[in-house]
Amino acid sequence: MLSTLLILNPLSEQSLQRIAQDWQIVYAPTTQQRSAAIASHAEHIRAVLTIGSIGLQAREIAALPKLELICALGAGFENIDVAAARERGIVVSNGAGTNDACVADHAMGLLLATVRGIPQLGVALHQGIWRDALPLPPSVSGKRLGIVGLGTIGKQIARRAAGFDMAIGYHNRSMRNDVPFTYFATLLELAVWADFLIIATPGGAGTRHMVNAPVLDALGPEGFIVNIARGSVIDTAALAHALREGRVAGAGLDVYESEPLPPTELLDLPNAVLTPHVAGWSPESVAETVRLFLENSQRHFSGQPVLTPV
Repeated sequence: MLSTLLILNPLSEQSLQRIAQDWQIVYAPTTQQRSAAIASHAEHIRAVLTIGSIGLQAREIAALPKLELICALGAGFENIDVAAARERGIVVSNGAGTNDACVADHAMGLLLATVRGIPQLGVALHQGIWRDALPLPPSVSGKRLGIVGLGTIGKQIARRAAGFDMAIGYHNRSMRNDVPFTYFATLLELAVWADFLIIATPGGAGTRHMVNAPVLDALGPEGFIVNIARGSVIDTAALAHALREGRVAGAGLDVYESEPLPPTELLDLPNAVLTPHVAGWSPESVAETVRLFLENSQRHFSGQPVLTPV
């Protein structure tokens, strides 16, 4: 008999069918379904599949006496109570490395779209406005890119930026000895130096609102910012004010403090390019993260260590 898996995040029918070959699935992608599923199936659930923005709370972990494994599909795990899991000896893993390339591609796409004003130029053309009546959009090549969080995704972004002959600086918790890029000990110093900032740092309490009004002012009226990390890293109200007042030139965002609700403060701003948290989503990346979850779960329940422990 197959063991029971609680899935808390939305998945395609194709992904669910693949997982169902190995698991008895309890699918609960909404808040109401989640509460009902835990109440009804608590005695049988041995693993939980979730994502960082949905997570799994300590009280929910406590309500699942047979739980042995919690897996996050993506790299993020900020809303999984890892401490509560470890207290019980429950293994936590994530999907590190499965969608890095996809996220880095999207980050560069947002940067190009934001700096070059591609969505706005398309709107202008549909309105019959030709280039002579429009301001010249800045170039991307040869500029200075600051990356906030030089982990696996940050390094993939840097590789792509190198193709645009960009100078690359970064701010991290500590300097890396495996990259040739310029290290800045503070985010403020990086923002002063950079033409563009791309946020690729993990979410959570330690990075909440690290991009605030002083950082945005340091980036300046010709600076652009892109966020493919977590919405909580940027103070949304401060960013909206800076964009409206021209203290920052533009922003390209895939993640929001308000999600899954849209960021109302930003929706009417012509210098904001917004996408609905899809940077890590592609058929290839979803298939790979499902494959990694299945491999991690197979390894755990056969007495082997998972490949991507948290």
